[in-house]
Amino acid sequence: MVSSPSDDASARTDASASNPYAAAGVDTAAGDLAVDLMKAAVRRTHGAEVLGGVGGFAGLFDASALKAYDAPLLATSTDGVGTKVAIAQAIDKHDTIGLDLVGMVVDDIVVVGAKPLFMTDYIACGKVVPERIADIVRGIALGCEQTGTALVGGETAEHPGLLGPDDYDVAGAATGVVEASRVRGAEHVRDDDVVLALASSGLHSNGFSLVRHILAERGIGYADRSADLGTTWGEALLEPTRLYTTPLLDLLDAEGDGIRSLSHVTGGGIAANLARVLPQGTWVELDRSTWSPAPVFRVLADLGGLGLESTEGTWNLGIGFLAVVAPASADAAIARLAARGIDTWQAGVVRTGARPEGHFEEGAKGVDGGAVRLIGTYGAK
Repeated sequence: MVSSPSDDASARTDASASNPYAAAGVDTAAGDLAVDLMKAAVRRTHGAEVLGGVGGFAGLFDASALKAYDAPLLATSTDGVGTKVAIAQAIDKHDTIGLDLVGMVVDDIVVVGAKPLFMTDYIACGKVVPERIADIVRGIALGCEQTGTALVGGETAEHPGLLGPDDYDVAGAATGVVEASRVRGAEHVRDDDVVLALASSGLHSNGFSLVRHILAERGIGYADRSADLGTTWGEALLEPTRLYTTPLLDLLDAEGDGIRSLSHVTGGGIAANLARVLPQGTWVELDRSTWSPAPVFRVLADLGGLGLESTEGTWNLGIGFLAVVAPASADAAIARLAARGIDTWQAGVVRTGARPEGHFEEGAKGVDGGAVRLIGTYGAK
């Protein structure tokens, strides 16, 4: 039967009386449906170590495998995706943001040489739209599958009045393990070590406040097509973050101590993030001529009236990870990563002693590390 306006009003009144939380804007039934829609994707990340399945108050992970370690160290990381979610919301495409979240969280763990074990996620939204939430979590689950990480739990919180109906933010935390004797870091770096650059897939998940500002200043919408990029702006900007964990764990297993330290190029840009994983007293000059930033960086910089060099502390400009390796391991590392589909090249060499005059980035985020600067001119388009 089709409800009349009065019938519909009566139904709403009855629903409000029986469920005052729904009247306040929180739909627990929608949350339950979202869980049902995402369960299969989440379960695909579960191995025998995960106990209890989906929906418990806490995720259970069997840590018995840690007994095989002589001195297991737990590594943990937490992060979000930042304002990149605004673009996903603007074009109503939510299936890649989860991959970005895994990249930001899990790829930080591999920096110390750790293997990820499990991850949890948190989604805050103005209104639970089950299909949207399920899309986000399916992306997280796919990233977890690709990195060997169990997605053991999560939370979706509905915040009406605080967030708009189409607004949401995502965050996550992960835990990994590494043998104490295999921790990678600045203490292993030596004079003449080679710095390898690992190609990014695009902007990844940093610097989007600048991206959004540039496009807004030019009156460009995310549904507008860019002739230079051959796609809409929204599609180009939502290119998922490349995931490096599995290829880098493979590299660490193959080359061992030949891999000195690793750096995830995220907030703060190229030089500052490399400086964090170099010891004090060392310096590196990264040669811009060894790579050419992808079109998305060049087009955005042109639109903003910016030189590429001025964005080096904001965007990754084509480098998603940096690896400091022993000279004898460089060629093998480049070949092994290429076989995994990651273009890799030598961008610099670690030096000690007196360094050239001029400005260097020296450490970052509270770390007193080495010194890094970029030199030369970027390669041709």
